[in-house]
Amino acid sequence: MRKNTKLTAIAAASAALALGLTACGSSSDPSTAAKTDGGKVDETKPLVIAASPSPHADILNFVKDKLAAKDGLKLEVKEFTDYVLPNTATEQGQVDGNFFQHKPYLDDFNKKNGTHIVPVVNVHLEPLGLYSKKIKALTDIKPGQTVAVPNDTTNEGRALQLLAANKLITLKDGVGTSAKLSDITDKKGLEFKELEAATVPRALNDVDAAVINGNYALEAKLSPAKDALVLEKAEGNPYANFLAVKEGKQNDPRIQKLAKLLNTDEVKKFIEEKYQGSVIPAFGTPAA
Repeated sequence: MRKNTKLTAIAAASAALALGLTACGSSSDPSTAAKTDGGKVDETKPLVIAASPSPHADILNFVKDKLAAKDGLKLEVKEFTDYVLPNTATEQGQVDGNFFQHKPYLDDFNKKNGTHIVPVVNVHLEPLGLYSKKIKALTDIKPGQTVAVPNDTTNEGRALQLLAANKLITLKDGVGTSAKLSDITDKKGLEFKELEAATVPRALNDVDAAVINGNYALEAKLSPAKDALVLEKAEGNPYANFLAVKEGKQNDPRIQKLAKLLNTDEVKKFIEEKYQGSVIPAFGTPAA
């Protein structure tokens, strides 16, 4: 659930983000701007959250439009289409938090980038799925065909586990969610194409099948519940998506308000009715 990007590219993109926020009239450090001279958070200031467009921003905008006002929360949603900038912007204080990722991805990102992002509360699960525009059933996948998979550490392992669970490949024992292509012991004649997670849906016309993240499937107008050849199982799944902040900001009263609102019956109903099983509420499971 991330793309492999050189640190220099991340720094340049982050600088561009900071410039863009300033150009829009926002402080380059909203978390600082939200504090009074006494060091306490000014709860009248907007809480700025970075999010993937769907379903994350959709869920946040539901909270913003339907629930936030009665709790005195001013919420701003900044949409991002990649899996790097939301965390770098959160780390640098350009936004107050983010909502786009799961724990295995966050752990890998923090380790590789020296960031200090922590989960606050689980919200939903987006089952990873295998899709195709050329194949109608799992049994139609044959040797010689090409399958696209996300190229980042956590989602490639997740994708390979999905394929292995459905007997399309065999993996080394014990590799878990960190599996790589080199851990495949039997490809069963399949070829693999590694792509950035966000670009995998656009490759559907060029490959025989592709493993696609739930949010990117939705953005590509695919219905995971209807269009996937196979989906991850929800039971025991470690990939719940959560609200996250830079360590130390968990007790910001505005973050606490948002966390509470994201786990309400109203949000649960919104997710169930809007996504019809393509996105599943994950309330009540620990975010850390």
